[in-house]
Amino acid sequence: MNQITRRDFLKIAGAASAAGVLGHAPLAHAAKHGMGQGTARVVVVGGGFGGATCAKYLRRLDPGVAVTLIEPSSKYITCPFSNMVLGGLRTMDSITHSFDALKKKHGVNVMHDTVTSIDTGAKKVKLKSGKTLAYDRLVVSPGIDFKYDAIQGYSAKAAEVMPHAWKAGPQTLLLQKKLKAMKNGGTFVMVAPPNPFRCPPGPYERASMIAHYFKEHKPKSKIIILDPKDKFSKQGLFEAGWQRLYPGMIKWVAGPKGGTVKAVDVKKMIVDATLEKIKADVVNFIPAQTAGKIAQTSGLTDDNGWCPVDPVTFESKMRPGVYVIGDSSIAGALPKSGFAASSEAKMCAAAIVATLKGEVPAENSFVNTCYSLVGPNYGISVAGVYRNTDKGITEVEGAGGVSPKDAPDSFREQEAKYTVGWYQSITADIWG
Repeated sequence: MNQITRRDFLKIAGAASAAGVLGHAPLAHAAKHGMGQGTARVVVVGGGFGGATCAKYLRRLDPGVAVTLIEPSSKYITCPFSNMVLGGLRTMDSITHSFDALKKKHGVNVMHDTVTSIDTGAKKVKLKSGKTLAYDRLVVSPGIDFKYDAIQGYSAKAAEVMPHAWKAGPQTLLLQKKLKAMKNGGTFVMVAPPNPFRCPPGPYERASMIAHYFKEHKPKSKIIILDPKDKFSKQGLFEAGWQRLYPGMIKWVAGPKGGTVKAVDVKKMIVDATLEKIKADVVNFIPAQTAGKIAQTSGLTDDNGWCPVDPVTFESKMRPGVYVIGDSSIAGALPKSGFAASSEAKMCAAAIVATLKGEVPAENSFVNTCYSLVGPNYGISVAGVYRNTDKGITEVEGAGGVSPKDAPDSFREQEAKYTVGWYQSITADIWG
């Protein structure tokens, strides 16, 4: 990492697929030596950044493995870039991906169904359709679920009035509809979630994209971010961008200064924060989060609601033979991002193929880059390289870092392009 500039690193991470840059020596080893033509059955639960990647790379590493991917939706809508839909920069179609390539090109058996229970003793999963599937290895990548009852007045039903839009799809469209209907000069309130949560920069990128939409269509409007935390990812870069592009429009309130929300009144559209009650025109309430429901009901979570895993293989520490990747896993210093989930999936696939052959999984390392758009031509990023130590997955000191604080406009424009390049390359790598 010290041999290239940070700009070069971001070019690589943004323009190349997540598969081919850094930290994937086990994949190269497996591809070189071949894994044979076994008849092992691997079931993967969840077709997002983690699950779809794992299913594809299991087949690439060993075409003899029978891989079944179980995903309820016939098409997958990504949370990454859904903020751009709210900002008017993208359409829902542009962030919607088909499973056709996984089926036809890579030989993955894709079943659009829902796992209702997992019997780890018998190595079987039961589906909503009534079917039961046996497995030799099971990969669970269910994403996140919400703690709807953590704040008084909020619930799954309340999300139809104060949408979270933290799972892309109907909730994204609902929030978009409310933004379009809001009067010029109205107040938009975002309730940010406590740590840990999916995509640490996500809420602040969303505020940026909504500010862009307001600047274009409702310039008298205000954005208030109520945040239980006292700091957030890329805070200095975001705040500098807000001052540059949307002066006076966005107000961030930290938890110690009144940002902690005690309750909401859905009917009156009031958010009751520590120091004041705020009447809003639109509320985006992003609840506290936990591992996906199937992980909870299958005994894969600890007392904190997340899934402890072996940092080398991502095998569950709670249930042998089951692997947990993506947002639900406790992956040390790795953030809960789409990039990290895809990287974890490749390491997990390589580990599974190795163990099926009776081999010891190779040591791994990871790379992650989180891009954010503050404006259409204003990009910022944080990048990191991670490796396993006796403390688990830790960040390599001095590798990566954040965008320069005082970068010229041309640099911000380049990072905006890298943002788009990253999305195009990683989605092509996963679903292409």
